[in-house]
Amino acid sequence: TLPVSEPVNVIPEQATTAPETMKEKESAVFDGIEVVSPIVGIVYLQPAPDKPAFKKVGDQVAKGEVICIIEAMKLMNEITSETDGVITEILVENESVVEYGQPLFRIQPK
Repeated sequence: TLPVSEPVNVIPEQATTAPETMKEKESAVFDGIEVVSPIVGIVYLQPAPDKPAFKKVGDQVAKGEVICIIEAMKLMNEITSETDGVITEILVENESVVEYGQPLFRIQPK
């Protein structure tokens, strides 16, 4: 016959996230709209190097208005606002590489 082993009580490990970190995440919740990159490419926040930025933080934006361009495989893809509102945050640097689904802008809808 095989020996019978005693049941072992497994104690789950404590969560490694400190309470302060969890509070920071909760306070960082954004109630507006996040515009995310639909493709991988290089983001341009201005139409040309010698032109002003499409939008700055605090600027009004209309639904369908171009807010940046993403270059992918030598094609320039205009990224437009999904809503009327105000740009509250720009989450990328000009001419940086962006990934699919990466947040680009935060907009507070009207």
